[in-house]
Amino acid sequence: MTTGDDSARRLLGTPLNLGPLRLRNRFVAAPMERNYCTEDGSVTEAYRGYLTARAAGGAALVHTEAGYVRADGRGRPRQLALDHDRHLPGLRALADAVHAHGAHLGAELNHGGRTARSAVSGHRPVAPSPVPCAVTGGEVPHAPDAAGVRALVRAYGDAARRCREAGVDALTVHGGHGYLIHQFLSGATNHRTDEYADPTLFLRQVLDAVLAEAGPGQAVGLRISAHEGYAGGLTEDATFALMRSVPLERLHFLDVSAGSYEAGEWIVQPGEWRPGVLAPYAARYRRAYGLPVGVAGRLNTGAAAAEVLRSGRADFVSLARTLHADPDFPRRVLAGTPYRPCIACNACVDELHRGRPVGCSVNPAVPVPVTLTERPPKRPGAGARVLVVGAGPAGLETARLLAERGHDVEVREAADRVGGAFRLAAGLRQHPEYARFLHWTRTELERLGVRLRTGVPVGEALLADRDEDVFVLATGARGRPIAAPVRSGAGRREVVDVRDWLAGDRAAEQCVIWGADRDGVAAADHLAASGTRLVLVGAQDRLAPEVGRRAKILTVPRLMNDPDVRIVLDAALLAVDEHRVRVGTGAGERWLDAPGPLLVSQGVSPDTRLLAASRRRAPRAGVFTTGGADGRGGTLRQSLASAARTADAVCAAVADR
Repeated sequence: MTTGDDSARRLLGTPLNLGPLRLRNRFVAAPMERNYCTEDGSVTEAYRGYLTARAAGGAALVHTEAGYVRADGRGRPRQLALDHDRHLPGLRALADAVHAHGAHLGAELNHGGRTARSAVSGHRPVAPSPVPCAVTGGEVPHAPDAAGVRALVRAYGDAARRCREAGVDALTVHGGHGYLIHQFLSGATNHRTDEYADPTLFLRQVLDAVLAEAGPGQAVGLRISAHEGYAGGLTEDATFALMRSVPLERLHFLDVSAGSYEAGEWIVQPGEWRPGVLAPYAARYRRAYGLPVGVAGRLNTGAAAAEVLRSGRADFVSLARTLHADPDFPRRVLAGTPYRPCIACNACVDELHRGRPVGCSVNPAVPVPVTLTERPPKRPGAGARVLVVGAGPAGLETARLLAERGHDVEVREAADRVGGAFRLAAGLRQHPEYARFLHWTRTELERLGVRLRTGVPVGEALLADRDEDVFVLATGARGRPIAAPVRSGAGRREVVDVRDWLAGDRAAEQCVIWGADRDGVAAADHLAASGTRLVLVGAQDRLAPEVGRRAKILTVPRLMNDPDVRIVLDAALLAVDEHRVRVGTGAGERWLDAPGPLLVSQGVSPDTRLLAASRRRAPRAGVFTTGGADGRGGTLRQSLASAARTADAVCAAVADR
């Protein structure tokens, strides 16, 4: 993906002053939690390398994640700690590494409040009032007295002092996303009757403490949620009115986001939402206060980022997932060259909530860079000739990686388009960004001179007259052969794998989907949007249990609330006739009226039909499988990681032949 507009690139490349800091451009790496630190919150080599890569990629201000200012505010197992002086050496090394690439380092000061869990922090959570957060487990927090609240204020000031001593250039106070400061602001979570019943008092005192500790060369700003995003929470107007009593004129910048834990889709927006969805909220603050204002929210293209600035809605863009997918995004956008696109799948945030180091579906180099075996061809032009069979994500990525290493690569695909099952996903309503990844991959293959042929047979006959050094089979997976449900009575009912149905772009007024896994649920959501009446039967106890909450945060409520979708879970499909299906649950067996075709989603198995034939051909450097063909490509991330392993193995085999 590129940004071809010269005026847009000039605008994005214009320097900006945030108080005493001068940013080299308008790209800011937003605070994004990653779980890359040690268990005590210390900076690791991986964490330093990650932020350094974003500085080297051109971002002007690179933020750490939300660092906890006190131990009872820790929300993640390996979250960055700002609560003790022992963390200063790691923070200094981090600042030095970022400065070496011409960027400023920012730190976000935070306390999780009611969203923290004792199982993670080792402490009972604290909050303005004992209002539990159901999203994080529903633990009832302790509400400290006024003296205890003032101790929390001091924790923010102490963290600011540590950041100053470590060489951090910008301090951002996190006042949104349902964390502690936001909890004081919101009437849904602040039920106090003492002085802190004033919703902005805690925030004002925190800002006083942070500003008192900040050095003359540091910029200090505030991140807010423009609204909470759920019934009973702060609205846009209520939040704006509250901010009128906060001395924002003392700050150097504002960063506008939205949402709370009860409305997580506003914190990390789904791919279905338009780029720049939060920009109108930022514009209101920019007009009112005259401060430099940044905005987050689905800004994953250079064009979208430039439009936010051109429209006067913000002064800089805060990018998290976009730079997670491609750390060189700023540099590439400013140069007008292609960048690896974020597809807003939200697998990253779901990994965060599971306590894992956060990876990326489109970038297997996150968090640990994937390095191919450093064995160059023996002489110029001596790279191996490689035939890749299959143009799904794993095949395309293997071809790209091998071509980058100097090998001569050809890809053949039986279908008339590339992408395999991922292309089917890219056509569904919940994945409008997926096609951008396929476009980027094809652009990369063209740049690298990879020959790509589609719509050609890829059976055993293909291998008969080939003399490549390497065969890579990326033939994907097939729907698992399953025993058909018992048919009862007269009449016929069509039974088809759900992927074959989607590939044929078929439609039906009514249908049954057997399987509430990832693919079955995504297909159900897509078909329901086109007006199909559905019965969804699954052995699963919930919809798409293998998919994280944020990745399905719109899909599941849509299906659950659609009157034309009937969902039967924890159920076996026992029999079918022309217009009904018989299901068995813990409550017994019953027939359901369910006419139309039966679409089956029961998982996939590797398609190994070519494997034996390819091994009989015995190319000089060997036969390799990747992605679904080796059973390790169920998700895009798994497919790309499999491709990296395969490319590494091919390079090693070629070098040793």
